[in-house]
Amino acid sequence: MRTTRRGRAVGGLLVVGALVGGAGAAGLLDGAAQPPAAVAPAPTPSPTAAVREALLPPAADGAAPGTDGLQAAVDAALTDPALGGDVAVSVVDVTSGQPLLERSADVPLVPASTAKLATAVAALTALPADLRLRTRVVAGAAPGEVVVVGGGDPTLAGPSTPVRYPQPARLADLAAQVRAALGATAVTRVVVDDSLYTGERLAPGWKPTYVTEGAVAPVTALMVDGGRVRQDRGPRSTEPALAAGSALAALLAPGAAVDVVRGTAAAEAAPLGEVASAPVPQLVERMLIASDNDLAEALARQVALATGRPASFAGAAEAMTQALADAGIDPGAVRLVDGSGLSRDDRVEPGAVTGLLVSAVAGDDPRLAPVLSGLPVAGFDGTLAPRYRTGAAVPAAGRVRAKTGTLNAVSALAGLLRTADGRLLAFDLTANAVPLGANRRAERALDALAARLAACGCP
Repeated sequence: MRTTRRGRAVGGLLVVGALVGGAGAAGLLDGAAQPPAAVAPAPTPSPTAAVREALLPPAADGAAPGTDGLQAAVDAALTDPALGGDVAVSVVDVTSGQPLLERSADVPLVPASTAKLATAVAALTALPADLRLRTRVVAGAAPGEVVVVGGGDPTLAGPSTPVRYPQPARLADLAAQVRAALGATAVTRVVVDDSLYTGERLAPGWKPTYVTEGAVAPVTALMVDGGRVRQDRGPRSTEPALAAGSALAALLAPGAAVDVVRGTAAAEAAPLGEVASAPVPQLVERMLIASDNDLAEALARQVALATGRPASFAGAAEAMTQALADAGIDPGAVRLVDGSGLSRDDRVEPGAVTGLLVSAVAGDDPRLAPVLSGLPVAGFDGTLAPRYRTGAAVPAAGRVRAKTGTLNAVSALAGLLRTADGRLLAFDLTANAVPLGANRRAERALDALAARLAACGCP
């Protein structure tokens, strides 16, 4: 396993973007020499503890803020008109696990993309850490026919996709394997098998324009570059599986006329090539830091498959609910119909979100380490890169790690921060009545709220 770290000192807090691979955070900390052969190695520390130490280094760890002090610190910010006068708040002291400030924390709300925290925990607890999503090509029924079988990997990269972390499987590598296996046989037909997933391809509560706007592709078991028509955030293909088949055909037989059709692979078909995604922990990191909707839906369906349920929206929702219950989360507190949080039918209690965060940072379950390393850093990474750069939020840049959530009338922010006294807090701030057109102002208001929490001594 190879682990990369990026470190910066910001306002006295070491900010580390940890990229955790394989089985979690083993090997995360640099400079750990191997013991001599004659000396028994020390017990391996919890990977989650290692990530917590690297990402959220201990400070003075002073007393927990008081409820009255926290309330006074945020009262004025909660009345910002951009938030619509209806903001739910859950703030929990990570050390003790005790709620410090609650406002509608047990009310089911539309979470937007903070729902991905639930998807992350479900995937990390239900799926093997070494699971990779595999795309295969097998021989078809006749010479010159090949069948590409989707394994649910939305990160499968086309020829022009730039290198990124985690390293994706590449369609060009798959095509090279197939050409080598076929030898002189020319490819005349590509059959697309995306039968791993079942049911509707768009979730209940999704806007009909999500695909054309580029927010998400129809959920299929085979796609290239998340079904994007271009590399930017332009529209997605309405038939991403067939588009992937066409892209493979162009690599296998440049300039030739190749039929691309739907079908299924025979169980005994001869293998011609296979590529695999990054393992689940790295996929979870990418999902969180980039708020990758396609990857969230893919991971939710993998949870369904791992638990013997249909790989559909309903099967994934049922499987994730069970996985979260197994992780100690009240099944009634997280009710999702998709894995991405794009649906307006999703409902999550803010107190359940902070519960997930406390579970991840407590270190009791080392599988949850990627929840921490995948949280964007305020002002630096992922969906928080352009935020915390102006106004009242600037002092909290680098001091807040959080998942964002945005839909029409919804703005949310949930993550971790340290107070001025060094106390580590988990928080969820969710506004479900943002005025039309005020989402950007609502984001600034939530960032200012988080900054007030981070600046708080608040006895």
